[in-house]
Amino acid sequence: MASNWAIVIGINQYRFLQPLKYAKRDAEAISAFLAQEAKFDRVYLFTDDSPAIGGKPTEPFRANLLRVLRQIFAAPFMQDGDNFWFFFSGHGIPHNGQDYLMPLDGDPEDIENTGISTNTITNYLRSCGADNAVMILDACRSGGKKAGEGVGRQTESEARQTGVISLFSCSPDQYSYELEAIAQGAFTHALLEGLGIRGRCATVERLNQYLEHRVPELVSQHLGRVRQTPYTIAEPLNRAHLILMPQHASLTDIATLKNDAYRAQVNQNWDLAQQLWIRVLAAASGRDMDAIEALQRIAVAKASGTIPIQSQPQPIKSPAQPKSSSLTPPPPAPPLEIPPPPAPPLSRGVGGDLFDIPLESEKGIDYTRLRDLLKAGEWKKADHETYLRMLEAVGRKGGDWIRAEELLNFPCKDLKTIDRLWVHYSNGHFGFSVQKKIYVECGAKLDGKYPGDKIWYKFCDRVGWRKDNRYVNYSDLKFNPSISLMGELPGCGGWLGVGVWWFVDSLLSHRDL
Repeated sequence: MASNWAIVIGINQYRFLQPLKYAKRDAEAISAFLAQEAKFDRVYLFTDDSPAIGGKPTEPFRANLLRVLRQIFAAPFMQDGDNFWFFFSGHGIPHNGQDYLMPLDGDPEDIENTGISTNTITNYLRSCGADNAVMILDACRSGGKKAGEGVGRQTESEARQTGVISLFSCSPDQYSYELEAIAQGAFTHALLEGLGIRGRCATVERLNQYLEHRVPELVSQHLGRVRQTPYTIAEPLNRAHLILMPQHASLTDIATLKNDAYRAQVNQNWDLAQQLWIRVLAAASGRDMDAIEALQRIAVAKASGTIPIQSQPQPIKSPAQPKSSSLTPPPPAPPLEIPPPPAPPLSRGVGGDLFDIPLESEKGIDYTRLRDLLKAGEWKKADHETYLRMLEAVGRKGGDWIRAEELLNFPCKDLKTIDRLWVHYSNGHFGFSVQKKIYVECGAKLDGKYPGDKIWYKFCDRVGWRKDNRYVNYSDLKFNPSISLMGELPGCGGWLGVGVWWFVDSLLSHRDL
């Protein structure tokens, strides 16, 4: 069972800086959410008037905060699979190339001696032993000034080097707004939505996308034409796939994480592979046999001093398949000292692939070209190929369109094959099942009826089919999972991309997707 700890700080009544209205309330809301909803083991809350912890004061003065940090992080106490979060709502000030979080007694005229550098925070987070550390800063207020540079640039650089997942409430040259109408900071309000039942954002990537959409929406709704653009640093790329909220994780999220674990094994990065398999197991409630077997092989090999031998990974199970129901892991395998004979080659696309997806079809359709295009990263060509193969599956030819009733009754095996290929080769970024999750998150009921402009436009905005209140041209889509919005593809050669709501609703309502 993973261990989850957090430090949460929110300060309103600064001694030497402009007071804030809702930083304290933001911290209290985050603390309550982590303790009650996310079921964190320990949450340390520090606000203007937070209660003592174990008889010790919790006022967020600099000396007190540093004392607590020294005591908590005196020695590593966590392990792979564990999580430590740090949340700060208050003033942040850059000074001499270093970002500082300002405690209750922070003095803008003596920042180095009265502030706490974000570098200090990240060093403590890295030392706890957890392989996942998250730092959330609703602190880009630059001492309360709306003009000038705020914190972010140096902390961003530090996050890229250390691997600490870092969420920033706004760009360094922007102001982080507090909203009178909801008595909260816009960023923290959206953060709680995204992590909670409204957003159901399981992964870092999904949370980032939710915040990028929701924070500007809130600010525009309540304050008019001002800008606040949150952003997230999660490097290397596979950290964006880490599951923050296991209770919201979909099978697609877990499959993406499993792909990362397999790749780490193939690259013989055994420590990373172990970390990722532990997280797969946690997200699957301890019932994923692939994770259990992989962890056993790694553990046995480490204990025996042998080099782990990579057996042929099995194809990633489709997100549509149920989790394994077995609760009891098999007995440990004996140490592997001699490589087994090479297995016969699988059917592969261009360059070979250790994670082949079965190309199943009820209609005898050949999906080899689609697989090879996706594997090669030819996303636009693959999208057109998807359109052609879907036409073939319902007995139509290129240039025709598919009727709504044909989509509702689309061959199950074919739909699963197409979706698995897109999800797999895009690392969970593209696919019909990805679009379905977003569509439902936007409020759609999947009943074959037009969901209304609000829901439809929200969905199109989320997947990148609309921008600035206008549909984009199909040719203007990004066609690249590294820069495209989640769910941009498939667009079926433009049928989805141009905003044909009935196509989307009928297809995504399919019972087997």
